[in-house]
Amino acid sequence: MRDVLSQIVRWWEAGERFGLATVVGTFRSAPRPPGATMAVLGDEAAGSVSGGCVEGAVYDLAQQVVADGTPVLQRYGVSDDDAFSVGLTCGGVIDVFVEPVSRVTYPELGEVAASIERSEPVAVATIVAGPGPIGARRVVRPGRASGTLGSSRLDDAVDDDARGMLAQGLTGIRRYGPEGERRLDDLQVFVQSFAPSPRMLVFGAIDFAAAVARIGKFLGYHVVVCDARPVFATSRRFPEADEVVVKWPHDYLATAEVDERTVICVLTHDPKFDVPLLEVALRTPAAYVGAMGSRRTHEDRLRRLREAGLTDAELSRLRSPIGLDLGARTPEETAVSIAAELIHLRWGGSGRALTETTGRIHSDAGLSGASVAASQGGERADGDG
Repeated sequence: MRDVLSQIVRWWEAGERFGLATVVGTFRSAPRPPGATMAVLGDEAAGSVSGGCVEGAVYDLAQQVVADGTPVLQRYGVSDDDAFSVGLTCGGVIDVFVEPVSRVTYPELGEVAASIERSEPVAVATIVAGPGPIGARRVVRPGRASGTLGSSRLDDAVDDDARGMLAQGLTGIRRYGPEGERRLDDLQVFVQSFAPSPRMLVFGAIDFAAAVARIGKFLGYHVVVCDARPVFATSRRFPEADEVVVKWPHDYLATAEVDERTVICVLTHDPKFDVPLLEVALRTPAAYVGAMGSRRTHEDRLRRLREAGLTDAELSRLRSPIGLDLGARTPEETAVSIAAELIHLRWGGSGRALTETTGRIHSDAGLSGASVAASQGGERADGDG
């Protein structure tokens, strides 16, 4: 929804009634993840649910939904056994929920949009299939919730799950019984999380850090650059960074906000900076800790860290030398190799050229728990795909 937020808010504020199509489930090589959205008003459309494969069919369905006021869950794609209404050229399958939206059907949209704009965590839970009231919606925040899915017990169960998903930036389907029973799965609730962007902490105000900051912003991170030297750690040298901090790296990290989506890139390659910094970093819940340096530097760093008391389990979290083996030489190429490693760890790909592989291009999901969330401001595809 972030891609079309300004457009749909304008329509909503003007009192228009429009169709909102959202990908709620994906299977195999789906072109867009859960949460991808297309909005339709008259002959105007904004956003995309498939990168072009089925937009025409979704557009027609949205027009129908606006006309009759009835939400629809539609599947598009081709499986081995069944052909659905429209084929996806990628061979994947997507479930798209199309609903009519207006001030009457979605009175909370203004508040939800304001929270998203302010980077406040908010999740929207919608019944998309099953015995419940299709289209019923509940807006969940860390400390409160509004709206109802039709049952207080169901509301309570969804609140718990939605807050957990929101904390991890997850978006996807959850299944319950009509009263929120965990053992049943006949009622499908789509939970779309709008979490603050995951954080990328870049240590070392060098030219490589500038390139990493640029690609971090491109991937959707909130980027912080930190260095103890004020002459180098300036906003002018790092215009893409959201924050530039002048402080000893380990002191800053000891008090910084670090969660399971945070990425830490140590580019100082100077023992007086990176050893005390890594002592702190490897004991945080960060999704990724990478450090720049040669293999000889890495071995020396490991020795120093063991002397500082770090365990083998803690040291096993260190990605060093940082990045994938792309033969990178320039700061920009090195930044690409680091980004490639983040994506590789996020989705579990092989890291090989696609021409050398067979089978599906997109895996079902990345690593759970400590996986690297690096897209769409922290949203993560965690549907049925």
